[in-house]
Amino acid sequence: MELVVRKNDLLRELQLFQGIVERKNTIPILANVLIEANGNEVRMLATDLEVALRSKCQASVAKSGSLTLPAKKLYEIIKALPETDVRIEEDKNGVKVAADRFDSRMQTLPREDFPTLPDATGKSRAALPRNALKEMVAKTQFAITGEDTRYFLNGAKFVLKPDSITLVATDGHRLALVEVAHKVGVTEELGVILPKKTLLELGKLLMDGDGDVMFESGENHLFFEVGDRMLISRMIDGQFPAYERVIPKGNDKHIDFERERLTNAVKRVALLSNERSRAVKFDIAKGKVDVTSSSSEFGEAREEIPVDFTGAPLTISFNAQYVLDFLNVVETDTVQLSLKDEVSQAVMKPVGAQGYDYTYVIMPMRI
Repeated sequence: MELVVRKNDLLRELQLFQGIVERKNTIPILANVLIEANGNEVRMLATDLEVALRSKCQASVAKSGSLTLPAKKLYEIIKALPETDVRIEEDKNGVKVAADRFDSRMQTLPREDFPTLPDATGKSRAALPRNALKEMVAKTQFAITGEDTRYFLNGAKFVLKPDSITLVATDGHRLALVEVAHKVGVTEELGVILPKKTLLELGKLLMDGDGDVMFESGENHLFFEVGDRMLISRMIDGQFPAYERVIPKGNDKHIDFERERLTNAVKRVALLSNERSRAVKFDIAKGKVDVTSSSSEFGEAREEIPVDFTGAPLTISFNAQYVLDFLNVVETDTVQLSLKDEVSQAVMKPVGAQGYDYTYVIMPMRI
């Protein structure tokens, strides 16, 4: 194999593989990226057996072929090179990676050792609006747990209906749900669980470009075609919690906050909260909410926020980070907190039009 490729073209694609390839794995070949050169392009593939990414870029190929190279080390070398053409050439002693006056030789692993991945069939494809999908991923992925032994919670439920798309994630303490009204081209409801890592990598792919994302569900794998890139993910096989039942219907106390003011108050007050629980207390009274915290180690803090509230006084406590996770991804100037009492689930929602319906359920803390 022998090819010449622009440094920036190759670097852009290799950067996307860095989150896919695991630094520590028991199968050496999974640390490598598969490079296939043919015609006027070079195709690349990396996988950790749960998530995979196929990508390509323009290249001048003198000799077709395929080989594997360490994904992270190749990325580091290409990143360090000047803005110029990169030459990649295979010979009996390894793989030569050169540019300008720089010359290197890298070790390769047999191409035959690289796992075979399924291809999309092109059947039952659905077109997903890119910007809406980007918002959905950003507003739910933080609510996925990373360590739960209930492996089905280590992902998000993705539901396609003929006229809507829903993405929901929960870690048992809070739940984030986004629904977008959109005709996606499916005739019946489809529900799958996406791994946390899949959502993370999908979010990166959606950062630039335009046009719909083509989605396909295979037997055991899911395919997201984002421009010239294809993200392939294993499905999580399991029963996702009945999230509709978690969303409270009887919360009759509603308080509107200026988002920025609430964000800053919670951030400041949380600095003196208990480091383990991260609890902040909302003392709700007529015309104001006092956000407070206290810890035996650091002391206590309080900040008053004026609000339009005329109901009976109420005190409820939340994990400060859970509140901030929601506030940090909402764009509206106003957010609403809906409550029933001190011990029932609260609901936070953005106030104003944003093209999607976003519901955040948060469990109160007992302190």
